[in-house]
Amino acid sequence: MNIQNNPALMEQLAASYALGTLRGGARRRFEALARDNATLRAAALVWQSRLASVAELQPQAAPSPAVWTRIENLVRADKEARAMQAARGAAPAAGGWWASLGLWRGASAAGALAAVLAVVVGLNVNSRLSGQVGELSAKLTATPEIEYVAVLTDDKAAASLLVTFDPKNKTLVLKRVGGFREQADKSLELWALPPGVAPKSLGVLNADPVVRLTAAGTDMRQVPTLAITLEPKGGVPPGSGPTGPVLFKGALIETPK
Repeated sequence: MNIQNNPALMEQLAASYALGTLRGGARRRFEALARDNATLRAAALVWQSRLASVAELQPQAAPSPAVWTRIENLVRADKEARAMQAARGAAPAAGGWWASLGLWRGASAAGALAAVLAVVVGLNVNSRLSGQVGELSAKLTATPEIEYVAVLTDDKAAASLLVTFDPKNKTLVLKRVGGFREQADKSLELWALPPGVAPKSLGVLNADPVVRLTAAGTDMRQVPTLAITLEPKGGVPPGSGPTGPVLFKGALIETPK
């Protein structure tokens, strides 16, 4: 599958992957492609972030009585199936893990749970949909316009931060996706690395999982790479360059229009 020169297909696959509708072999092929394609990885992370923000819209709601009726029916059916197996004296074949009664009971329970979850989700969505169309529309309309994205990785190519730039609101959003946490007397500082000139500080990160920094479009354009250094608490003095080691870096990629 050659998707490198097909931005529309890349976005569609990334959205389907984040939503969970890309399954089986197609999902495994996407993951294999994403391992070697930073743009595809970034697109998937952006869509996961978008969908997570939309999910926050959903309020808590108690399942309707119909849900509990379905659950009772599923539990009753499972008990009846076990009783029938016991009456037949079914026993697992020697050496045949696939014939294990425990395995199939686990699969049956997992299937029942999946069905229950599908019922709960379906009923909850249907019951709330009509009252949330306007609110959801406003939420989607307010979705940031992402012009640039970067996945900053460590020296072992493990993703540590997702960086997105919204030119409309002049906002850089940095989301920690790795397990690194700096010490209390240290700070992480974000740098733009434009070609032929000194690194430019774009701001100091606090310890929050998601950090927002102010940046102009001129700070981001013509910048091929971003980097994170470990600096003293509060970052380096204004106008000076990085002093600590580079922990994470990555290419700044313009998103498909």
